[in-house]
Amino acid sequence: MANPTRVIWWEENGVGLLDQTLLPHEEKEILCDTLPKLWEAIKNLRVRGAPAIGVAAAYGAVLAARNCSETDSSAFSAKVREGCDHLATARPTAVNLFWALDRMKTALDEVAGEPIQNQKDRLLAEAKAIDDENNLVCEKLSAAGAELLGDGSTVITHCNAGGLACGNYYGTALGVILKASELGKKVAVYVDETRPLLQGSRLTAYELMKAGVEATLICDNMSAQVMKTKGIDAVIFGADRIAANGDTANKIGSYGLAILAKEHGIPVYVAAPLSTVDFSLASGDEIPIEERSPEEVAGWQDNQTAPKGVKVYNPAFDVTPARYISAIICEEGVLYPPFEESLGRLRK
Repeated sequence: MANPTRVIWWEENGVGLLDQTLLPHEEKEILCDTLPKLWEAIKNLRVRGAPAIGVAAAYGAVLAARNCSETDSSAFSAKVREGCDHLATARPTAVNLFWALDRMKTALDEVAGEPIQNQKDRLLAEAKAIDDENNLVCEKLSAAGAELLGDGSTVITHCNAGGLACGNYYGTALGVILKASELGKKVAVYVDETRPLLQGSRLTAYELMKAGVEATLICDNMSAQVMKTKGIDAVIFGADRIAANGDTANKIGSYGLAILAKEHGIPVYVAAPLSTVDFSLASGDEIPIEERSPEEVAGWQDNQTAPKGVKVYNPAFDVTPARYISAIICEEGVLYPPFEESLGRLRK
């Protein structure tokens, strides 16, 4: 495995992050030494991507424990759980946030009533386990997906599902491409810019160029023309939440990309860890969709581009129905429809 990108880590007094809002022009590390700082970092996309948010939240539970002043064991546990619940309000769609926090609460329950230091140690061990498992899952997922790409493949990807989104080198959708490249396959990538926050332009192009993979940036509304004229072999994107039937929530624009791919006879692959599957939801109709600030659409950074006062609709995600998805790539391999069955066999 190549050297991992330093994206999320635990320090003695807080959670260290690479501030992704400043990329690609500035690589700045920040320290979140309070829960409000970490909540703000998750909310405002300083750390982003479902797996990375999960890892950050796990270390957030450790931060809640380190900053807790309670001396009674039960009161301490209650305060840490309160901190976890607060972090869960930062973003509503990425299920890994809730999955990781639930896992941290379970770990806390395992040492309920024990000395406070034991509880702190157990939380840190669990957070590190989540971090390590995430790295292994992404590497296994990437290897499984790389088999789907032939030498000379050309793909389109949307948003950013690389190491920046996952806290490691491979990531998910980009991991498939990076692993294929490592295996000696030549892969070319058309990168959707991903309006309104330009995760494709700022982050995916940045990661692919660092890895030496051929990347061509396009506007989101160029995808149909590219599919028609550039010999696209696959569409690959990640996921923030997958329902039990395979319906997949991902960054806004993914649904439209999948519809275009179907029209052009191009397979659509979703790459995500099993922790992103929410088996409690029967279909994508039940996935909550985050709506973000109008300012993200009406301008860029400090520049207002739309008329002041214009009404704005800004959903951060859309849901691609399972019928448009050719396969879901996870750490257990490549899953094919019907997803109720292929996913259901892996339900724990």
